[in-house]
Order: sequence, then structure tokens, then C-alpha cells
Amino acid sequence: MVPSRTAAMAVSASNDDKAARAALLSEIVGKPVPDSVTVYPPFYTDHGLGIAFGEHVFVNQGRTFLDQGGIHLGDGVLIGPKTNLISSDHPLPASERSEFITRAPITIEAGAWLGAAVTVLPGVTVGRGAVVGSGAVVTRDVPANTLVTGSAAFARKQWND
Repeated sequence: MVPSRTAAMAVSASNDDKAARAALLSEIVGKPVPDSVTVYPPFYTDHGLGIAFGEHVFVNQGRTFLDQGGIHLGDGVLIGPKTNLISSDHPLPASERSEFITRAPITIEAGAWLGAAVTVLPGVTVGRGAVVGSGAVVTRDVPANTLVTGSAAFARKQWND
């Protein structure tokens, strides 16, 4: 099993011991995590080493961070339960999908709030103080001090393969 996955499961198991959770979280991300960071279990990540926490970050339970492209959480960020930060993807053409993974960083700037069950996709920056409503799928940058909502899917691109 990948070491970060093992440690993430241990974080989930140590629900009542904040010091033990903090030590395990530091092990997962490969560097010290500020004492002001709170991450409730369960916590899922594919690697962990691409995650950076600012001060006073609160991350609620049941979220997934796929951090191969990098995930940066600024000071005072709030993340709701069951939120997904996905910094890796596959190419669109079917003939290329299994060949490689694309990566792009996710940045959540200071004071931003992601509601419950939000999904943020690769390359997105959520601006300072912005709010992302519950259930939203964020595919584009969110300007500072802006509320975004919705999860509508529509045809965006076609290709021949």
C-alpha cells in the first residue's frame, strides 16, 4: 500500500486524538503542518506530498485530495464535507486516456470557503474570499469575493478519435 494511503487511514482511525492526527497529517504531506490546521477524518489522498496548508485552515470530513498536480490551501480556507480537489486528469481522446495523466495545480486562496460536496478540477484557482456553493463543480477560475454555484453539465467540446 502507498505510504500516504496507509497514513491517511491512520488519520481516519485516530478521530479523538488531535495531536496524533496532526503528526500523521505532517507525515502524509512530508512537512510540518501549522498547529492551527484542523482536518477531520476520514481523509483521502493519492500521494499527500503535493498538499500545502496555510494557517487556520479547516477541512471537514470525508474529502478527497488527488494532489499529483499540487494543492495549495491559503490562510483561513474552509472546506466542507465530501469535497473533492482533483489536480490530475486524463486526456480527452479515448485513444490517449490510458497512456498518461495530466496534472495542473489547484489553488484555494486565503479566506475562501468551499461548501459541502464541491468538486474542484485541475488548474483552477478559487480567489481570495470567494464562496463555492454546495454541490458545485468548479472547472474555471473563481474571481476573488465572488459566489459561484451550480453543477450543470453541457457539451463543451467534440473530437474525432
